[in-house]
Amino acid sequence: MKFLDEAKVYIRSGDGGNGCVAFRREKFIEFGGPNGGNGGRGGDVIVEAADGLNTLIDYRYQQHFKAQKGVNGMGSDRHGANGKNVVLKVPVGTQIFDEDKETLIHDFTKVGERFVLAEGGNGGFGNAHFKSSTNRAPRHANPGLPGEERWIWLRLKLIADAGLVGLPNAGKSTFLSKVSAAKPKIADYPFTTLHPQLGVVNADGREFVLADIPGLIEGAHEGAGLGDRFLGHVERCRVLLHLIDATCEHAGKAYKTVRAELEAYAETLADKIEIVALNKIDAVEPDELKKQKDRLKRAAKKTPLLLSGITGQGVPEALRALAVVIGEAPVSDKAIGSAADNPADAKPWAPQDA
Repeated sequence: MKFLDEAKVYIRSGDGGNGCVAFRREKFIEFGGPNGGNGGRGGDVIVEAADGLNTLIDYRYQQHFKAQKGVNGMGSDRHGANGKNVVLKVPVGTQIFDEDKETLIHDFTKVGERFVLAEGGNGGFGNAHFKSSTNRAPRHANPGLPGEERWIWLRLKLIADAGLVGLPNAGKSTFLSKVSAAKPKIADYPFTTLHPQLGVVNADGREFVLADIPGLIEGAHEGAGLGDRFLGHVERCRVLLHLIDATCEHAGKAYKTVRAELEAYAETLADKIEIVALNKIDAVEPDELKKQKDRLKRAAKKTPLLLSGITGQGVPEALRALAVVIGEAPVSDKAIGSAADNPADAKPWAPQDA
């Protein structure tokens, strides 16, 4: 299933049905009086956070959603039926923005949550409604009220317990593939990962959802590279695992580049608990590894973990560190909802042969 985290959608609620002007006409009943029925109410446009979804791909192929119009009233005091509602199903973690892409309308954080985005128009009154002691034969009825229409933006922010961040080619996808059943694309060139990936990890009997975010480069918070859209996916994570490539030119500078983008995007990202790890330690000589470790320690002001996604060295320690931060609480329903359709079913981590 292709991943899509943003979609523009047109919605319109149903118009109300018109009221009816009618009079009772039967044999031997000379003055039957008014009996026009009321119009039905137009259908609403409702958005629902559904279980089992983790992408907005459905809204790439259909962008227009219109609720049903209310049925007009009829004679013999027959009221029109209400129009049917339209329900848009979205993954947990979806946000609804106005057409300006800045005004937040609603944020879905749990499975089953519903929000009425546009209410249908009320039906008009038939002439029987206006009958009174002074107006025994009203000859007017109300038209139905029009529905609401608008363009909106749907934006998905993945809900995961932990997020992987780092520069392109830092080994994030390899790490995710080794600790979960997720099968992200892995290659030796930058931006191999074009869409966020989710995996369910089992560390010492505790399960949590781990998200692999496409690599960040300088200026990402302004849209450079794959842009700031992917920074939003780590906003909901409880802890970040920052991977730095031990084979890069300067581990300290690589760390500061990503940190600067996180801080520039949102203060909430900069304040998140961060576990720093030097990855690909199997690919460098011991002397070079010591230099990179010292550089990273000075930049991060903490001792980094040393690990290799290929050989499995240091990976259990990294998972335990994540699990400790996440805590003893079970995986939340909202996290399960985001990952349910992903092939990353939970499995205990086990190192594989290099």
